[in-house]
Amino acid sequence: MNTTPRISAPSPACRGGLGWGALRRKIKSFTPSQPPPAGRGRGAIAALLVLLLGAIAPAHADKIRDLVQVAGVRSNQLIGYGLVVGLDGSGDQTTQAPFTTQSLENMLQQFGITVPANARPQLKNAAAVMVTADLPPFAKPGQTIDVTVASIGNAKSIRGGQLLMAPLRGADGNVYAVAQGSVVVGGISAQGKSGSSVQVNISASGRIPNGASVERIVPSSFAGGGDLMLNLNTADFTTATRIATAVNRAYGAGTAQPLDGGSVSVRGPQDPAQKVAWLGAIENLDVQPGDAPARIVVNSRTGTVVIGSDVRVSAAAVAHGAIQVTISEQPQVSQPAPFGRGQTAVVPSSSVQVSEEGAHMFKFGPGVSLDTIVRAVNQVGATPSDLISILQALKQAGALHADLVVI
Repeated sequence: MNTTPRISAPSPACRGGLGWGALRRKIKSFTPSQPPPAGRGRGAIAALLVLLLGAIAPAHADKIRDLVQVAGVRSNQLIGYGLVVGLDGSGDQTTQAPFTTQSLENMLQQFGITVPANARPQLKNAAAVMVTADLPPFAKPGQTIDVTVASIGNAKSIRGGQLLMAPLRGADGNVYAVAQGSVVVGGISAQGKSGSSVQVNISASGRIPNGASVERIVPSSFAGGGDLMLNLNTADFTTATRIATAVNRAYGAGTAQPLDGGSVSVRGPQDPAQKVAWLGAIENLDVQPGDAPARIVVNSRTGTVVIGSDVRVSAAAVAHGAIQVTISEQPQVSQPAPFGRGQTAVVPSSSVQVSEEGAHMFKFGPGVSLDTIVRAVNQVGATPSDLISILQALKQAGALHADLVVI
């Protein structure tokens, strides 16, 4: 009597681990040659099934907090104008950047110092800068944030400079933070008297860690009543549906409802304290996101090509070669005969040559995967520019089943 049990196919969630064929071979390899006793045989087979099914890897899942953002919980951009002083002769040339001198005179007037009208200070240790920062959500007065300082004049470097007090304003014109502190620059530049110079990274911009103090609270709709909106980082109908399903499974039907491919509406408690704990629990739920769309992204400026894993190519044959045209100019001097009345003249002489490299041809079978595409292109020695041309031709021929995005 054959003791091998009949087992139905595994669910799609279990396909990420052992293949079904491998699972059947494992079970078959553990089948005893002699029929076991009636009582012990079923128990051994059941234990074997539990062991093998436990070895199947679970499907990949992400936390909801990694897939969505809560509507109304966002950062705000701040911008301000200021002066960086204390530079070692690498500041703005005030004759070409008069706003630096004007800013310094206005600052000195606030301290009771009046600069004569006919005086034009030649500053070398000051630079006019723009100060930017991101105000995080729920930031309270007294907390500190990082700021970025960038020169807007012709300063060579702001390394070692000190940013004077600069108010940072939001889009509504209100001051939300005040920045001040020592600038940290990651670049360096040097120049000799002969004009030779060397530069590593950028020395005209830097950062001030914890360089701004928050002075005003940005109103947030999170503490208010009503449903919360979860906006997906990447719009996808499948992911939105699975998020709503996971929330409803944990908190009851009707708690979450997908509105479209990019948002999910969630009902929650009205008490702000309970809403914080409740939203934190929702963000920790596991959800398997939908598959990424088949897409190829091409950067035409750098030649970078990124091909998604789900890109497929229908049966197609591709021939790619290169034609080289070489034009060389070799001027020749035309000298008149002795005692002639002619004049010496330069006659142009052009040489044009056309050469064609051996064209490479390769064939794609139906349903070719990403690995096959990359291997075939690498074997013919195609450059990124050649690959871009091949992909565009395949798209026009209808053989490329993916979105071709050029940035």
